[in-house]
Amino acid sequence: MRLATVRHEGADRVGVVLDDGVHLFDAGTTMLDLVRGGLPAALGVGAAVAAATPSVPLDLVRLRAPIEPPTIRDFVAFEEHVEGMRAGVGSGPAPAWYEAPTFYFTNPYAVVATEDDVFVPPGSQQLDYELEVGVVVGETGHDLAPQAAHEAIFGYTIMNDWSARDLQRREMAVNLGPAKGKDSATTLGPWIVTADEFEDRHDAEGFLRLHLSVRVNEVEIGRDLLSNIGWPLSELVAYASVGTWVRPGDVLGSGTCGNGGCLAELWGRRGERVPPPLQPGDVVEMTVEGIGTIRNRVVEGLPKPVIAPARPRPRDRD
Repeated sequence: MRLATVRHEGADRVGVVLDDGVHLFDAGTTMLDLVRGGLPAALGVGAAVAAATPSVPLDLVRLRAPIEPPTIRDFVAFEEHVEGMRAGVGSGPAPAWYEAPTFYFTNPYAVVATEDDVFVPPGSQQLDYELEVGVVVGETGHDLAPQAAHEAIFGYTIMNDWSARDLQRREMAVNLGPAKGKDSATTLGPWIVTADEFEDRHDAEGFLRLHLSVRVNEVEIGRDLLSNIGWPLSELVAYASVGTWVRPGDVLGSGTCGNGGCLAELWGRRGERVPPPLQPGDVVEMTVEGIGTIRNRVVEGLPKPVIAPARPRPRDRD
């Protein structure tokens, strides 16, 4: 089932997308409400809504980000992506990369929808896209085993982790971050496809063989398979729950795929910024098999802010 949040007649509504139309839930229902109710209940209510309500053409609504996630964890789980990012320093992934999945928390307040404009972050000259799949958690869990984590997945969406590479590079030189390098926009959309739609597509090890692609100004730049990820998505959920909680509505990014899943990977392999960083007017489209397509246009951002440097201090103790 495809579950979307749309803007219709001045209000945000949740709906079931069938063909080229959307069947709307009662006003006041949010996607987070559905996710917190659990996948079986959401499927039941969604089927009832689809059967009992008229279809509103998709071209009469505006797709919003499908969910307002309480938290977003973003992994770095594709070996080929890490190889490309480290190619400039002449080494592959650090041995620690293979030991366990690694993630950071990104900004849930910066979520944007397909068709929203994305502003160049203030002061950045090296804006990049990152093609990922987002996993939406549907159950509360702590120290989940992989099978329990698999059962806790509500559904999947497309995720573009927009990255200001120059800002990110400065921050990570301080051995912290990313911060403002990843703080301006994360696209989620176009909707959430519930996990049951993919249940028979997992291989024996739990991987999903879905095609991923990204185009800039209608030219394909990257293409990969989700099954090239280092860990099945359920194991990312399980790792996120180690020693802590995952809760309904949390989103986990798969990390950027390889083979052009971002520009910086290509820059690392080629030793030059080809293709160039994204510029105002560029249109980025991402497609994931079985989910759909998201599309955003890059627009001019605010000028670089004036930031005072740190003041040297005398280190007095008395």
